[in-house]
Parts: sequence; structure tokens; C-alpha cells
Amino acid sequence: MTVLRSVDELRELNPFAVVGAGGGGEKFASLPTVEVVGFLDDDPGKAGMRIAGVEVTNDFEEAVRDARSVAIMLPKGAEHRALELAVESIRRGLNVVTSFRSLPLDEYPALVRLARERGVRILELSPRLDVVREVAGDAPERCTECVPKKDAPEADVPTVFVGGTSQECGKRTTTLKLAEGLRSLGYEVATVGTGEFAALEADVGFRAGSLSVMDVASAVAHAVDHVAEERDPDVVVVEGQSSLTERRNPHPRPLYLGILLGCRPDAVVVCHRPNHPFRYPRGVVDEIRAILSLVPDVKIAAVSLNPKNLEEPVEDYARRLRARVWRALGSRVPVRDPVRESEELARDVLRALGLEGRGT
Repeated sequence: MTVLRSVDELRELNPFAVVGAGGGGEKFASLPTVEVVGFLDDDPGKAGMRIAGVEVTNDFEEAVRDARSVAIMLPKGAEHRALELAVESIRRGLNVVTSFRSLPLDEYPALVRLARERGVRILELSPRLDVVREVAGDAPERCTECVPKKDAPEADVPTVFVGGTSQECGKRTTTLKLAEGLRSLGYEVATVGTGEFAALEADVGFRAGSLSVMDVASAVAHAVDHVAEERDPDVVVVEGQSSLTERRNPHPRPLYLGILLGCRPDAVVVCHRPNHPFRYPRGVVDEIRAILSLVPDVKIAAVSLNPKNLEEPVEDYARRLRARVWRALGSRVPVRDPVRESEELARDVLRALGLEGRGT
């Protein structure tokens, strides 16, 4: 058995040299049963810093000099270095604890055999999906966190996030109609779809909900950079999913949050479907407040109204909604039907971005 199941298993492997002077290494060193006598990191800028009272070195020999075991706590993307250090440690007769992020042992059976042949132990700090399967009835076969990390898009292009007050409130339609309106005004636009239906029509698209929540923001940031490079647009429009504030449906909130933070928008359009037949939105004001609490500098460009279930004229509801937002937030936010007013919605977005009048 190679899965580490309890901190008590680590006590008999002391003392440790820890590889990776980052969050994972620091957490491992702080475990109550772990004694650390060495800390290794390849970054010269970390040499000399102290973690858990131990000085970090760039020299492997120095780090493992007094160790009986090596804990390799490297991030995703460092698989080659993690494997190299694991093999070297085992050859020296040292026990090894690996992280599933950079060295999942089910993918390296030869490493497990090598440890057995050399008479040392090798254990994996695991995501424990077996526990999820036991308590919930099902789970992925393996950790699905795999997208290379990207903190934010690198492209210098204005970006619009299309959010909403609930699921099925018009985010896909708004994304596509906004792009249509911008193009009719002479602007080059690229769209990023994050649902399986928008993916059929957007310039680049995928179902963000099929990713690990840890990967959503990075995937969106990569997608923004991809369309920016491929299409050289004046504006990128990113479709959001679900809502931050919808009642009775908390499960997709991390998905919405990942898309919002991943695209780092300059402006936001908030979609709303009044009298929704099977969703329970808190409303536009609560959604705007939630967005601004996370990205306080973003511009709220407009509300996109889905009139499918309205029982009054669109103009009357839009007028009341504008007044409600003004009273609650002190902001004058236009309310548009994206199907009938795609160009007007586009102009609202351009004003928020400071791009009005710069079309090609």
C-alpha cells in the first residue's frame, strides 16, 4: 500500500529532508509528527530563508545529509524534477513521500518497484478520492487537477465577463449577441464559451464545469490569451456560468468564481431572467454587490434582460429595475434586451471600457 493515510505513519520515517520551499513543503513541515532536518529548493532566491526553523538550501547533498527520508512536495508541472529526486533518494537508501500533484505513484510503478528492491518505503500524499467514493457513492478515478497554472491572462485586451443572477438566465445569448453588436459597430471581437452549448458557437469554447475547480481560472486565462493571439480582437467576451447568489443552488458558485477571476474582466454584463420558472435568483442588486466584493474595480456595463417570462412590458420592468439599482447602489446601469438591442448593449460596454468611437 503506497497511500499515506495518517500523520502517524510519518513518525517512524523521521527525520525528513523536504523538497519544495513553497506552500506544500511548509504544510508538510508543520505536521505534528514530522521532524525536518533539511529543506531543498532549486530557486536561488529561496536559499537562506528559513521554514519550520530550517534553512533552505539549493544543494541536495546538504539537504539530505542528516535525513532518513525525503518528502517531495513539488507543484504540478515539476514532474521531471520530482521523479529525478525520488530516484536519487531511493538509490541512497532514503524513504520517500511524494505528492500526488507532481508524482502520483500509480503512474510510476517502476518507482514503487525500485523502492521495494532497495528496501525503503515510498508513500504518496494522496487526494483520497477513495474517501469521496465511500461517503458520496462515486468519485473520479484520479485527481483531475491538470491545467498548467496561469494567474491571469497575459494579453493586453479589454475583456468583458457575462455573468448572471441564476442558471439559464441568458448568458450564452448575451455573449453572442453582444459580440454581434460590437461587430456591427466595427469592432473586432473574440468570444470564449464556458458551457457545452456556447462552445458550439464561440471562437473558443469548453465546458468549464467538467474541470476541477482548481483548474477553471487557469483554463479561462489560457483561453483568453489563445483567442487574443489567434484573432487580435479589440474586445474579448467571456461567458460565465451560473451565479454567485442564486438560492437553492450553491454547487456551481465556485465555477462562476473561477471564470470571473480567470478572465480578470474590465467590464461585466449581468444577465437576469425575471419570474424564472425553475430557478431562484436573489436579483440583480445582490449579484452586482457580490461581483464588486470580488473585483471592486470592474465596471458594471449593463444588465441584460431575458424577457421570456415577463408578465409586463419590457420597458416598464427595465425602468423599475434601473431605479432599483440606482437606489441600492447609486449607479446608473442600463437595462437591455440583448436580442432587440444588441448594438445598444454593445455601446454600453464600449462606454464602460472607454472604447466608444474607436472601432475599425
